[in-house]
Formats: sequence, structure tokens, C-alpha cells
Amino acid sequence: MDDDQASTPRFPMARAANCPFDPAPELTRRAEEAPVSRVKLWDGGTPWLITRYEDVRTVLADPRVGVDPGRPGFPHTNAVSKARDTAMKTLMQLDPPDHTAQRRLLTPEFTVKRMEALRPRIQRIVDDLIDGLLDGPKPVDLVAEFALPVPSQVICELLGVPYADRGYFQGVARTLVMDEPDPGRAMAASEELNAYLEDLVAEKNARPGEDLLSTLAVGQFRTGAMTAREIATVGQLLLVAGHDTTAAMIALGTAALLANPEQLALVRDDATRAAGAVEELLRYLSLTHTEARRVAREDLEIGGRLIRAGEGIIAVKNTANRDLAAFPDPDTIDIRRDARHHVAFGHGRHLCLGAPLARVELQVVYGTLFRRIPTLKSAVPLEELPFDENAIFYTVRALPVTW
Repeated sequence: MDDDQASTPRFPMARAANCPFDPAPELTRRAEEAPVSRVKLWDGGTPWLITRYEDVRTVLADPRVGVDPGRPGFPHTNAVSKARDTAMKTLMQLDPPDHTAQRRLLTPEFTVKRMEALRPRIQRIVDDLIDGLLDGPKPVDLVAEFALPVPSQVICELLGVPYADRGYFQGVARTLVMDEPDPGRAMAASEELNAYLEDLVAEKNARPGEDLLSTLAVGQFRTGAMTAREIATVGQLLLVAGHDTTAAMIALGTAALLANPEQLALVRDDATRAAGAVEELLRYLSLTHTEARRVAREDLEIGGRLIRAGEGIIAVKNTANRDLAAFPDPDTIDIRRDARHHVAFGHGRHLCLGAPLARVELQVVYGTLFRRIPTLKSAVPLEELPFDENAIFYTVRALPVTW
């Protein structure tokens, strides 16, 4: 396929309205015909698009590939992305050695063992919210009344953020993850949330509790190792990513299972299938709409194409997780398959820090929701659901359900 300007498609690409759970058709075509090719961005940049499973894993693990959004050639998907990413400098925007140091600081707080210890509390949160659904009117919007409250409450307790303030930070988080046309609005929201978290760090320093912000306030702020703003920036990343991504997966995964009742029945009737269902839904849905964006720090060859230092790279997890070479019959949901080698959480040094927490939350949700409400069904046809592509994470904005 020719990579000249006339034939270079724009990125991101729109999904098909009649196939809301599938990657954009143009991405699928590229994966089949030109797995390493160029795309065009809003600012005229033409980064490389990497679409096949093995190539995506190679890119994500290669030390010659960086994530620093301030490096020339980094593929920003819009003006807001550029402003937000270059200003924030969170774990997601750091290369070694800075990334190594911050990752080492946070990893002990998100081990599989620690997250498993939260399972009983997460179970109580899920059960309490389902009790509320069953006692309330129907139909009900599962996004507003369940998908969003579950991870919001969990991440608030983990960080030590008052859940009473959820309306505030959910609104700010929505601004930060949306592809807003005004970079100033996104930056103002980020600064406002940072100020809120800095005040919270000061409170934790004075009266520490058993939460992550208290741990950082006592262990890092008091010792001078980190400023309150640096801790607030870490908190902002965890607060926003920790509830928005999981909320999107709860909503989108539930919609996908409702559209595939035979798969839903497997989850509903056998609680031991919940873990497999989570991995398969993560593979099948791959909700990161703007994909894994990188920049070459050195020359490297991927899929037979030479990528020069300073050239942008977009590694497409959506198509990687639908690659026939890695997953037989990839366009079908099969919760019985072993899908644990998917790349929905990334790969390599930037593997999602919160993956153990997300897995526990999703396992509890899928293992409980359909068992407790066995006749759960969508209150509107699939084609009428409002799917949202105007954000970092693809999801369904509202999911009216009844039973």
C-alpha cells in the first residue's frame, strides 16, 4: 500500500455504527493489507501505525521506543492531547530513569496480593449497589447507577479521597479524558484537580490514614523526596484512570454480553468463569480509543519497515487483540478461550500499573451482576445505545437496563 499523502488515512478512525464492539474498519483493513504503514494526524504529522499482535508487542517492549510526549515526533491525537500530555508528566509520560523510579515507588501498592485482599470490600460495594438497583425503579441507567460508582468508590477508598466529592472529580475526569476542542479547558480542569489533591496531601501529612495518599505523604512528602504537587500528579493519574477505564469496561463489557446471551449465560451460571470472561472481554473490546502512542528514540525495524529516530508510532491494541495469528476466530466472544496474552493492558515496562485492581473489580462485577439479576436485559435495542468515540476510552455513555 502506498504511503503517499493522498492515500494516508486520518487517525483516529471511526468505528462502524452497525459493529460497535469491533475496531474501526479501516484499522482492520490496514492490519490485513499494510500492517506497518503511515497515518495522518490533525497537525499534519504522519506517524507509523502498527497493527499486528507480534509487532505491537515488540514495539511496546523495545527500549528504543519512548513515551515522552515532549520529544519531537511524538504523535499527539489532538491539541488537547498535546497540551495535557506535555504538561502532566505522569508515569504514563515518563521514560527511564524517571519512569523506573516512580514505578518502583508505586508497584508495591498495586501487587496482585494487595489487590486480592481488597476483593471482599469490592464484593460488598458491588452487592450494595445491586441492592440499590433492585430496590429502585426500572429501567435504570447501568452506567450512572453501577458502572461508574463501583470503581469510583474503590479508587476513592484506595487513595483516601472522600467519596462525597465524587461528583466533582468525576466531572473533572470527564473533561480530562474527552477530546475537548479547547486545550485551555482541559488544562484548567487538571490544575483544579491538582490543587484539590495537594490540599488533601497536606491533610494526610497532618493526619495520615491507611491509604495511598497517606503513605506517599508520610514516606515521600515529609522526607522531601516528593513535593505535594508531584504526589498530587500521581494521585490525579490514579484517580482519573482508576475509575474511568474500569467504568468504561463494566459498561461496554455488560453491553457486549447482553448482545451475546449465550456467553452471558456461561458467566451467569458458573461463577468460576468470571476470570476468563474478564480476559476475553478485555481482548475483544480493547477500549483505548487513541491507542498506545510512542516515539522512536533510535532507528528500529518493525515488520520489515525501517522506523527512524524521531518518528511517531501508534501501536494499535484493538487490532492486535483481533489478530488471527494470536487468537483463533478473533471476532467472536468466547469466554472459554485462554485470552490472558492479550495486550489490552499494554506490554513491557508500561504495562498498566492498575491491571491487578481492574481484574479484581471486573471479576467481582461480572461474577455478581448476572447471578444477582439473572434476567437483566437491555431496555433499548443495541443500535440505539450511545457509543462514545470522542474520548480517550471508547465506551457506551448510557446503558438503560431492566429485568
